[in-house]
Formats: sequence, structure tokens, C-alpha cells
Amino acid sequence: MNFPRRPSNDGLDHRLHSLEQNNVRLPSTAHLRALEAAARLGSFERASYELAVTPSAVAKRVAGLESLLGVKMLSRTGRGVEPTAIGREYLEQVNVALGLLTRSAYHRRDSSSRRRLRVATPPTFGRDLLVPHLHAFTQRYPDIELELMPSIPYLDITAPGWDVEVRFGDGRFEGVDSERLTSETVFPVASPAYLAQIRFDSPADMIRRAILLRCPLEPWGPWMRAARTETGQGDTAEPTDGHRLMDLGMLMEAALNGHGVALVRRSLARRHLQSGKLIKLFAIEAEPAYAYHLCWHRVAEPDEARGAFIAWLREVCVEAQRP
Repeated sequence: MNFPRRPSNDGLDHRLHSLEQNNVRLPSTAHLRALEAAARLGSFERASYELAVTPSAVAKRVAGLESLLGVKMLSRTGRGVEPTAIGREYLEQVNVALGLLTRSAYHRRDSSSRRRLRVATPPTFGRDLLVPHLHAFTQRYPDIELELMPSIPYLDITAPGWDVEVRFGDGRFEGVDSERLTSETVFPVASPAYLAQIRFDSPADMIRRAILLRCPLEPWGPWMRAARTETGQGDTAEPTDGHRLMDLGMLMEAALNGHGVALVRRSLARRHLQSGKLIKLFAIEAEPAYAYHLCWHRVAEPDEARGAFIAWLREVCVEAQRP
């Protein structure tokens, strides 16, 4: 049986689709990435490193998005920014959309267009902070390959040809731009095996009786002065006896093996503290003499891969220093 042919509505469907499209205000991916990066990193400056643009460019993109949508997405807090209530709701949708676009095979670069970033790092920092988080970096930036090269802080030796370098020191580095990566305290630790042999009633008692493991990169002076200030007791002179190790990793390994008491940082010793292999002694903590800094060549052109790595490493260091 032949039924009457239904009149075509193609023209009407097309007009309705066009009308619907005309009522949609779609921002560019550049505007969305600017909002996502600024919200996640907490400032336009940090987002600018990741996106390889200026902070003002990030701010203008966010402002353009807010103007397009007619709502405020970010609010200023001191020197940073944070999402408004509407911004948080919108970001949930933005993250889904960007995630879908990122996972599309059509948006992936072939292997010939991958960017290799050469990172020079002290061995202890690389082993305890960088390597454990490499999978997370690869998931976020699949087109960036890291080449990790060792440097030796005590001998002031670094690998040649680096794009970014993690340095340990007082922050006075010639010929490079730098920013401080860590702002954490130091405190004494020992292994359960060592503490089974000797107990301390006070910081002064520990300073007098313990084997204090020494390292020129982590001098005892700052902690001793803090202990003296808090308790009114104890020597403040740098120890002159005991094993002397020229690397923070070896210093921690000596403490793990029960050779004495070492000064450590939470970012490097976290897994040993959590597992109970190292025990924190006393509540006193002190500002160390040196810190980790991230350096890049002063004449370097803006680089998206370098900016992405810098922004990511900031996040890793902030998380690693949490109590």
C-alpha cells in the first residue's frame, strides 16, 4: 500500500536550527582555557606561564568571556583570583568540554610535533618530587616529553642544555630568572631503630647526646637557634663531629639506616614519615638556610611547554609541603 508522502520540512528544520544557533553565545577555546587555568592556578600570572602569554592577555580573555556571558566568573582575593559561585558551576561544564576536546584523536599531535623539555634537577628533588608525579604530568600534557638530567648542588654542577633547572640555594643566581618553589620548615628525625637505643628528654638533650648527621646543604644552625629561642636551652653552634654527607638524599638515607638524627623537609621525607620509617622529634621547626628554586634562561622566548611545566611543578610543590 502506498501512503501519501509527508511534505518535507527540511527548510523549516534548517531555519529552526539556525535560530537556535543564533541564540547561543559560544566563547573561543582560548577564553575557556584562560578561565580554567586562572581558576585552577589561582592567579593570572601563573596561568600566563602555562598558556605562554602575558598575564594581561589572560585577564583580557577572562574579561571577554565575562562580557560575553554577562556574569562575573572570577573574584580577586589579595594577589590572586578565585571562582565565584557562578564561576564554579560554569567551570564544571568547561572542564567536561575541554576534556572531551583534549581526548579527541583529531586534536592530538603526531609524535614529530611533540615538545621535549630538558629539566635539570638535584637527584633528591627529582627522585622524591618529580618522578612520583610524572604520570599525572603526562595525563595533563601528553604532547610534552620530559628529559630529567641530574645536577649536583654542593659542587655547583649542572647538566648542559637545560630548558628549566631546579636549583637549591639562597635564590641569588646569576644570568637566569628564577622563582622560589618551596617555603617550608626543617625538623629533626630519626629511625625507630636509632630511637630504640637512645631517648631524648629535650632538644638540648638531643643536641648534647645524639649523633647529629651533618650536611652543608642543610645546616643545623637555624633549627638550633629556634630550639634555643623556644626552650631557653641548648647549644647553637654548628656541630663539628659526626658523619658529613654532601647530598640531601644521602643525609636522609643515613637517618633511615639508623646512623643518627637528620634535619629534613616534609616535601622530601613525607613517605618515610607516613610509613613510620622516620620519626619526627619534637614540635620545633625552623626556616632553613636554603630552598628549592626554579630557573629559566633570562633571554628565553615565551614557550608553552616550559610554562606548562612551571605551572604544574608549582602545584606539586604546594601539595608536597602540606602538613
